Amino acid sequence: VQLQASGGGLVQAGGSLRLSCAVSGRTISNYAMGWFRQAPGKEREFVVRISRSGGAVYYSDSVKGRFTISRDNGKNQVYLQMNSLKPEDTAIYYCAASTVAVPRHHVSEYGYWGQGTLVTVSS
Repeated sequence: VQLQASGGGLVQAGGSLRLSCAVSGRTISNYAMGWFRQAPGKEREFVVRISRSGGAVYYSDSVKGRFTISRDNGKNQVYLQMNSLKPEDTAIYYCAASTVAVPRHHVSEYGYWGQGTLVTVSS
């Protein structure tokens, strides 16, 4: 399974960005999908995950109400709509796939990772 994240960029605080994660090699309907982020000098942290069916979504408290994850199993893609961005959202964002039906928020539960896309939010 290969994952390719895209859509990052520079945006002002309060703005929006939409990240995409294209998956190849296997159909994503077999995987729960997640987004993580890693800011400079910090550990990788959980952002959001969506179950295989899309019926179970879990957001970290820091992005709840501002970010929305979605998946299009037909296109083998996952999206992260990010609104009301804050400078503290600045990080490299990674998409990840898990064979666990409904994974929690641990990095170790995700066996496949994309290369990351940089999001920079200016104040």
